[in-house]
Amino acid sequence: MNIVALGREHTDALIEFFGRLPAEDLTLMREDVTEPDTVRGWADRPAHWVALDDAAVVGFAAVRPLPSWSDHVGELRLVVDSAHRRAGIGRTLARHALTDAVRAGRRKVVVELAADQEHSLAMFGSLGFEGEALLRDHIRDRQGNLRDLIMLAHFVDHTWASMDTIGVSAELGLEESAR
Repeated sequence: MNIVALGREHTDALIEFFGRLPAEDLTLMREDVTEPDTVRGWADRPAHWVALDDAAVVGFAAVRPLPSWSDHVGELRLVVDSAHRRAGIGRTLARHALTDAVRAGRRKVVVELAADQEHSLAMFGSLGFEGEALLRDHIRDRQGNLRDLIMLAHFVDHTWASMDTIGVSAELGLEESAR
């Protein structure tokens, strides 16, 4: 498995990937990822990556900067093919995206999940994300059922200061001046 920046050469495979996602995953996507023009519009934009197994896309991640007074914040979006879950692809993509966000100067990275996604919550927690908000009945799935949404946040200065102490940030090539 390789993680590469999303380019035009990956868009057809990414469209196929989104076409394989279960309805529940599509519910949690902000954009209509079944619309090819939406996916093609992401090509060559910064902070968009795909996980490739040979030429097939098995995962997607992006960090979108928030506007205006929140321009120090990035929103992480992540999805992995259901047939490839629990194999470390999501963690690898999330770490890649988080590291890139820190290098790009983001001071905070947030991710929104359905509150019942226990494995995803645990994975993000292990990467230094912590609960910041719970929005009750905020998601309406395709059957009309309401679900809670949880926002997790990774506070770069706080989390990475701890990593500096044990030398992990230097190992990742993220000296303090790069943050």
